[in-house]
Amino acid sequence: MTPHDSPSCTAFDGHVLIASGTLAEVVLAVKRVLDRHPTHTPLILDDATGQMMEVDFRGRADEVLARLQPAAGGDAPRGAGRPRLGVVAREVTLLPRHWYWLNSQPGGASATLRKLVEDARRNGSAKDRARLAGEAADRFMRVVGGDLAGYEEASRALWRGDRDAFNRHTRGWPKDVREHARRLAAIARDAQAEAG
Repeated sequence: MTPHDSPSCTAFDGHVLIASGTLAEVVLAVKRVLDRHPTHTPLILDDATGQMMEVDFRGRADEVLARLQPAAGGDAPRGAGRPRLGVVAREVTLLPRHWYWLNSQPGGASATLRKLVEDARRNGSAKDRARLAGEAADRFMRVVGGDLAGYEEASRALWRGDRDAFNRHTRGWPKDVREHARRLAAIARDAQAEAG
């Protein structure tokens, strides 16, 4: 798992809400459930993305929390070269003029690309935020409520921004799933309204 700074996340055990809050708060709540019911398989979902978050729940609560933090310095002694930044090397394909421009920037191509990505993340368009909020709500519904009656209709209503239809199709869902789906759908609708 790659820890986020302090993500808002939510945990469900089947269709029952365990907790919502910071990763540490939710992990502690899930740990308490697992200590009482070791055969249960709760899910922790990142509220911003709807992605499932993997956590190693072995050991005591303090050990579980310690594993959420990135290693401070790592285990291996550092030698000469760049510090460990948690970077991932991947191939990027650009035209020669793009490489020329990147290499002429202070800090080189990698530093410039990181700055460009951070600026784009920080200043993302309203349409991007709306799309991401909708994807998070839809992913949550698919993972936790995909087996519920009216799921497909609710998903279509979510993407249309049709609150009445969404509420109608989620009315019969278990209370915790229904309320969380409606909260995420409201965030997506607000983002869609902002995007125009």
